[in-house]
Amino acid sequence: MSTERAWADARLLWDHHLMHHTPVPCSVTIENIRFSRALLEEAGVDVSSVLLVSKPYEERRANATARKLWPGVEFVSASSPMTFEEYVASIRDERLVIDMLVGALQRLMIYPAQGFMVADPVPGEVTAAYERLCRAGFTSRLVTDGRGAVGQ
Repeated sequence: MSTERAWADARLLWDHHLMHHTPVPCSVTIENIRFSRALLEEAGVDVSSVLLVSKPYEERRANATARKLWPGVEFVSASSPMTFEEYVASIRDERLVIDMLVGALQRLMIYPAQGFMVADPVPGEVTAAYERLCRAGFTSRLVTDGRGAVGQ
């Protein structure tokens, strides 16, 4: 066990490492990317690559959104390394996770046409699985048109 002095010194180092920045409220990926780009441009930072950290099932959407908003930059997407089963266990709600996966894939398919991201091809077997899950009722996270119709 460390001494009181060592503990106090370690606490001082800990506090020093924390930047104590005030987070700018961003509720969606597009706001996070726009804000980060503006902040870096304002600081005169020349950016050639960016690490995007997201939930595992949001890697593709974050990447496609970033490529739309910040052309010419290389993006690397990362998330906590875990299997689907581990993620479901961490959330403790299988239905919610499947609903989130279905909603995330729908956005990958419809947002390019709305100008929110670049197109990211979806393999046929993934589209077929998405359609089966929608038919099975995993639709609570789908985007609707405001009248309740699901966006295509």
